[in-house]
Amino acid sequence: MEFFKIGRDIPFMRHAKVFNAISLITFVLAVFFLFTRGLHLSIEFTGGTLMEVSYSQSADLGKVRSTVASLGYTDVQVQNFGTARDVMIRLPAQKGVSTTQQSEQVMQTLRASDASVTLRRTEFVGPQIGDELAADGLKALAMVVVGIMIYLAFRFEWKFAVSAIIANLHDVVIILGFFAFFQWEFSLAVLAAVLAVLGYSVNESVVIFDRIRENFRRYRKMNTVQIIDNAITSTISRTIITHGSTQIMVLSMLLFGGPTLFYFALALTIGICFGIYSSVFVAAAVAMWLGLEREDLIKPTSRKDGQDPNDPNAGAVV
Repeated sequence: MEFFKIGRDIPFMRHAKVFNAISLITFVLAVFFLFTRGLHLSIEFTGGTLMEVSYSQSADLGKVRSTVASLGYTDVQVQNFGTARDVMIRLPAQKGVSTTQQSEQVMQTLRASDASVTLRRTEFVGPQIGDELAADGLKALAMVVVGIMIYLAFRFEWKFAVSAIIANLHDVVIILGFFAFFQWEFSLAVLAAVLAVLGYSVNESVVIFDRIRENFRRYRKMNTVQIIDNAITSTISRTIITHGSTQIMVLSMLLFGGPTLFYFALALTIGICFGIYSSVFVAAAVAMWLGLEREDLIKPTSRKDGQDPNDPNAGAVV
């Protein structure tokens, strides 16, 4: 299915240096903000108080969130669990204030607006658990990166594997850079979005790489730059359909999903936009600069006796 068909190849690689210079500057800025400002970690990583409360009827999460925020909490998380009457509240840790004192203060404020609210459970999530979550998250990210490299190296060629990882890490670091610059809350949901972006971005790279390999077999008079330009141009319609439909769904979560899904959807939105950019202008360009050639994807075979050495089809596996 195609929305449109471009009759002439767009010379993407002609402007590869400019686009990759933009990528490099964005990447360096993201790393700078990560080191200077750091991530604004949620209580899942830093520790805090977890409360479960129950209402006699469906709870108004917006009202609960504003009530708790009136106590001076800026990083409070409020969400339903189980039923619409049950609410989970996560509060950041405060110096000199115990979990019991925090829960009593919050319950007094909640009961002032609705006397039917009851406290079902309260517990302290220590920073040790947060450290374990952070370590597990980094391990998950590392395993995804290694898995992608192994997959691409076996399916295509090591130059594709290296270029795809550079492009995907470029996406991840830029997402983290946005969260560091604006000090948006980085939670486990955002980490899940980052891992999802890795898989989503590499899928686009695989489509382009597969078309490059196909073009090397089909167009024997084209050079590497022309092959890459043709591969990207011929997959533009597919890219628009795939990423456009996905972005519509993510934007619906961003606009109508509420505070619980906001940062998750925001990370996906940034990742999808930069994922398209990196797959086209970073991954393909890096593969070209690594010296990608026809022989890397089409292994030569020994010529048969009597075969014309000037035959372009000679000595190649089709």
